[in-house]
Amino acid sequence: MNDNAMPVPRHAALVEQACRAMEAGETPDLAALADQAGLSRFHFHRVFKSMTGITPKAYASALRAARARRELDQGASITQALYDAGFNSSGRFYENTTAMLGMTPTERRRGGVGLDIRFAVAQCALGALLVAATAKGICEIALGDDAPMLVRELQDRYPQATLEGADAEFKHWVAAVVGYVENPAQGLDLPLDVRGTAFQQRVWQALRAIPPGTTITYTELAQRIGAPSAVRAVARACATNPVALVIPCHRVVRQSGALAGYRWGVARKLELITREGKIVRTASGLSSTENQNKITQPA
Repeated sequence: MNDNAMPVPRHAALVEQACRAMEAGETPDLAALADQAGLSRFHFHRVFKSMTGITPKAYASALRAARARRELDQGASITQALYDAGFNSSGRFYENTTAMLGMTPTERRRGGVGLDIRFAVAQCALGALLVAATAKGICEIALGDDAPMLVRELQDRYPQATLEGADAEFKHWVAAVVGYVENPAQGLDLPLDVRGTAFQQRVWQALRAIPPGTTITYTELAQRIGAPSAVRAVARACATNPVALVIPCHRVVRQSGALAGYRWGVARKLELITREGKIVRTASGLSSTENQNKITQPA
């Protein structure tokens, strides 16, 4: 049997075996992983990406980043953390630390100390709305019923960071977010400072390409990023999206049309889809009934 004829269950087992090897701390190169799986390097690379949504190299990098975060959170020195995580040199570690750790190694080790985050809480049609940003851009937009709880959750994520009130520029950003909820037709284009794995970034980028007033399924989203077999991983990436509205994970529904879950509540997801749907209805002349029939509401 040639590589291409190998059944999917066998592929899944081989990919899982490779993942376990990397998770155990081994750092084999692509040739060694392919040889272990009994596949050519080209085909192993293609199979791995198809099953997981990312390349073997990206998977290994994400594991090293997770180990580095864990070591730093436990108080290890930066040097110890980078070598225990599997980085061969400090140069390679420092090249992409912000993307991997969400902050510099020193900031991470100190729980975000020295990191300044502006934030503000406002009220909108969806309830309480928290917007937070670093000097680079929006790092969090959260929705909820309890404004103080949203602030406490932000403090828990950045226990040692300096949380500051909104300045004049930041108030404009908050107003833009609130304005979008009230009138999605005005659009929302703000600078972002969101950090995640290579796979999460691909999913979040694809989410931003979904036009307002439309929805796609998790399966379609997986296909759009070139990972048709990674539907569950795509759903997890949507669930860990830290920035509501700007990264519109609410526009993804189940294959049946059901809304599925939403980090900030299914009722809010339905309200957002309904509000954005008015843009399409106005442009196309669809009635409210016709539009609502396309979405299966939760029981």
